[in-house]
Amino acid sequence: MRLLPHDVSFFTHFEHQGKKTLEGCRAFLEMVENPRDLDSRAERVKQIEHECDEITHAVVAGLHKTFITPIDRNDIYRLITKMDDIMDMVEAAADRLALYDVHNMTKEVVDLARCLVSSAEHVLGAVSGIRELDASNGILQHCVEINRLENVADSILRGALARLFREEKDPIAVIKWKEIYETLESATDRCEDVANVIEGVLLENS
Repeated sequence: MRLLPHDVSFFTHFEHQGKKTLEGCRAFLEMVENPRDLDSRAERVKQIEHECDEITHAVVAGLHKTFITPIDRNDIYRLITKMDDIMDMVEAAADRLALYDVHNMTKEVVDLARCLVSSAEHVLGAVSGIRELDASNGILQHCVEINRLENVADSILRGALARLFREEKDPIAVIKWKEIYETLESATDRCEDVANVIEGVLLENS
């Protein structure tokens, strides 16, 4: 029997952050699949990113108040901040689409957005699983899939940039799309960062 029980609210915050991140990625996908009202759609993504910031702040505040944590304190901090970084990238990409008033979406930006949604689904699956570290195989499967999807996003980015430099004659358009593509691919990198933290937690607690 524990005299000082673990604070399980950290796991709840992780799951909430995962759900919000997936919501934000899906909102971005809708933005590129149906490119109208870009300003309002970008504002919606920004609102979700702000909600993720609030969850991150709650976790950090909780770390200052909690004597016993369910997993290593540094792991909790790294996990929630790496998760927060995902929506930072998504919000940046949405903001650029609105700022640049991009209405003719490319196949590659849609492919990257779909890849990102899949990554976010597995991030949610992985962070939801760490409440029960004994079931590590299922968590690891999510992490492996996140790593695979990051490689897929890398491949999409390379193809997108190759076609952009080969076919686009407007240098301003090249600059705009290159920035959007790279920002989206960075979001999948941040998903991989989350998977790496979780794999480390599993190793420490095995």
